Formats: sequence, structure tokens, C-alpha cells
Amino acid sequence: MEKRAVGFGAAQWIRHVVRRVSSIVGLAFAGIVLAGCVSSVMDVNQKASQPVPAKLVSDMRGRAMSPSDPIVVRIFKQESELEIWKRDRSGRYALLKTYPMCRWSGKLGPKKRNGDRQAPEGFYTVDAGMLNPNSQYYLSFNLGYPNRLESALGYTGEALMVHGACSSSGCYALTDEGVAEIYAVAREALKGGQRIFQVQAYPFRMTPRNMAENRSDPNYAFWQNLKQGYDLFEVTKQPPQVGYCGRGYVFGAPGADRLPDDPLAACPAEAGKADPLVASRQQSDERAIQSLVSSGTITTHAYTDGGMHPVFRSLLQRDGAKSLAKKTSRTAVPVSRPDAALADPHQPGPAK
Repeated sequence: MEKRAVGFGAAQWIRHVVRRVSSIVGLAFAGIVLAGCVSSVMDVNQKASQPVPAKLVSDMRGRAMSPSDPIVVRIFKQESELEIWKRDRSGRYALLKTYPMCRWSGKLGPKKRNGDRQAPEGFYTVDAGMLNPNSQYYLSFNLGYPNRLESALGYTGEALMVHGACSSSGCYALTDEGVAEIYAVAREALKGGQRIFQVQAYPFRMTPRNMAENRSDPNYAFWQNLKQGYDLFEVTKQPPQVGYCGRGYVFGAPGADRLPDDPLAACPAEAGKADPLVASRQQSDERAIQSLVSSGTITTHAYTDGGMHPVFRSLLQRDGAKSLAKKTSRTAVPVSRPDAALADPHQPGPAK
């Protein structure tokens, strides 16, 4: 080593050694990759940097949107759908695209404890650090469960995600192709200046009929609380401000006065007072709910263990779990997850 230093300046020698060490480490790392021991960094980077599909960019432009405009995500369990809303040139949010979900586990209702298999319901915020390019389930983002309210109520659980691979144990799973597109849209919005985006996770679309059909559920009061935020977004087409008091959520229009943030404190008298248009919608919906309940024509839904969008259920029933996995996942579902075999969603499974 010292002999090789003859004729080199000190700085040159240091650079030479660094290049040699880097070359040796690089060759060793490449050997490990070829041996199949680790994932290629390039593969991870390629997954996470996939562009927003050209057709979706074209759709955005046709709706006076751009890839850098802010987004809101809405999730509906019963319908097994995930929506991306995007702010357009008017400043309001409009629906950009609806994605069928391949799998969610548990039942309708919030997640309360680690191991209950429940997928979360509530209002969450996601920042760039919560995007996971190294997910075992292709790509994913963390919902941020438990949020401030859930933590105050003593709810437990971690790493509740939106991911690919059509396998769920407390998460919301899409196809790899679907989550790649969602990941790209979210990444570009965050790069464009949106610090966080809001995720609204609901048991179902909060229509009068769905509310009436689930009126006897023990979670109904909680869903009425969620519906306040749902209605505010539906009327204003703006993500609501979210506060906490009285062991629940309190909502306000963007730019409204600061909301309370102590989930266990009593709510101030004026907290969450509904906008007149929102109040009118809520009153109309409540009359419709009462009418449906009294008519005796409503049905109820029962979920033994979660569900999936009808398009995937049809594939599962027709072609089987292995075929569905191949059609929805670019990579194999990790064998460490016991529900990887994609058993019928109405059968009991392992808890998360």
C-alpha cells in the first residue's frame, strides 16, 4: 500500500484508496444481490420513482389539475373502494379516480387494539416520511394509526398501511399496479408543496340508506361523528379541519377558528358548529334515515372477516387464490404473513 503511494499527493492518495474500497464493496454487494440475499437498491428506486401514468396526467389536465396539485384520499370498506380527490384550478377538490380494493380484513368499525384484525376508520394525515418504498407489499404508505384521538382512547396497533399484494391483516390492500399509481400521485403532490395529505377512512359511503342499514350497530354513534366530516367535505369540496374533544372528532371548514385538540376534554359550546349548508344536508339525511327505518325495507350487512371488491371476488371464485395473486401482484406475497394464501375473505384469519 505504501509503495503505491509513491508519486501521489496526500489528497490523491486518499481519493485512490476511497475508489478502491468503494469498488471492492460494490463488487461484494453485487455478489450478494446476484445471490438473491438482498433486494436491489435500483429495484427499490425504480418502484418508488415510477411516473404518474400518462393517461392519468392527461385526465388531470382535462380537469384543470396538475400532478403537483394537492390530494385527499377517501377509503370505503363496504364498497371496497379508494378514491383520490385532487384540487383543481377553482381551488375545490374533485374526484380524480376510484380504485377497487383487493382486500381488507376485520369488520365494519374502528380499530381498537393490536390483534383485532380491524382496518382503521377515522381521519389521518400522511407526510412524505410515511411513504414506504421498501414495503414487503410492493409499495405502501402508513395511515398514521393511532391518531391523536385513538391514542387518547387507549387504542393500540401499528404499521397500518395502504399497500399492494392483495393480502390484508388490518391494512387496506390494492393490486401492485393500483398502489404504484396511488403512490406516484401522492409523491408528486407532496413534492409539489403539499406538506401532508388527508386520508378519510369510512365504513361505507355515508348515505341515508347505508346509515339506516347500520343503525343498530354498536358503532353507530361513532359513524355519526365521522359523517360530520364526510358531510363537510361533500358540501365544501375542501378537506375539513380536524380537532378533538368529548372523546370524538370535531370538524371545521378550512380557515375557521382553531379547533380544540384535547380528545378527553369537554367540547366548547361552539365547537364544530355546522355550516348552514352542511346543517341543512344533515337534517335532510336524518329525515331520510328515519323514513327508511320506519319503512321496514332496509337490509343489514354482516362481515365475518372483511371483504374485497366484487371484481376481485369474482376472480377469486372463478380462478382461485393463486391465480388472483398472480393477476394482482408483481411480486410474491411474503410467506411470513399467514394470510398470504388469500383465503376467502369471509373466513376467520390471523390477527394483526
